[in-house]
Amino acid sequence: MFLAIPFPHIDPIIISVGPLAVRWYALAYIAGLVIGWRILRRRADASTENINAEQVDDFFVWATLGIILGGRLGYVLFYNFQYFAAHPGEILAMWRGGMSFHGGFLGVVVAGWLFCKRRDIRPLMFGDMLASVAPIGLFFGRIANFINGELFGRVTDAPWGVVFPHGGPDPRHPSQLYEAALEGLVLFIILNILWRTEAIRSRSGILTGVFIAGYAIARMIVETFRQPDAHIGFLTLGSTMGQWLSVPMLLAGLGLAVWGWRRSS
Repeated sequence: MFLAIPFPHIDPIIISVGPLAVRWYALAYIAGLVIGWRILRRRADASTENINAEQVDDFFVWATLGIILGGRLGYVLFYNFQYFAAHPGEILAMWRGGMSFHGGFLGVVVAGWLFCKRRDIRPLMFGDMLASVAPIGLFFGRIANFINGELFGRVTDAPWGVVFPHGGPDPRHPSQLYEAALEGLVLFIILNILWRTEAIRSRSGILTGVFIAGYAIARMIVETFRQPDAHIGFLTLGSTMGQWLSVPMLLAGLGLAVWGWRRSS
């Protein structure tokens, strides 16, 4: 008989008024964006680069669109293309769930590159600033996944296993909390230690590379505990879609970090 921690039944809806509802998931996105925005404003004002707090304010809209559009399109293309190809009207039904970090990441990259080109800002320098705060959004997002009882882990006999409402009767790894810890707290601490190191911060591209590679490593680790999407299942040698999508991120992140260090040394 497995030990299990009862799932803390938290209503995914914080408050509702008629047809309008405020959900924890939406609040997580807002919290990540707002906290990251406030930190970026302070760092922009303290920077000697061609960037200021007002420009960070402008980018807030660009980042929001990049996350939402990229995250949704990434989920459609990477995780459930056949379904959405047959039901194109469902693509915009984001309130039913379905966002991809990898897609959201690409959305922010595109938004950031276009923004920097329009404002004559060095893209890699700005990317380093964004990378230093990005784990905040990841942390809140994974906590919201846990509250929603989604993206849970595989069956476990660990004493901290949780019986999720939609995960059957057996306890499962709370993989959302593992991701919140690794992708959120740990990666944030590492990046901000590096940010305070002048030799690192002055070499554009290193922090961006560390964030990309760090996320990929954390995701690939947690995927060994996380239950894969039912409509995809396990892939070659027991791997998962999340791991395969993280491989190019790992290679690109390591390459960018090494390039940034060598270019400025």
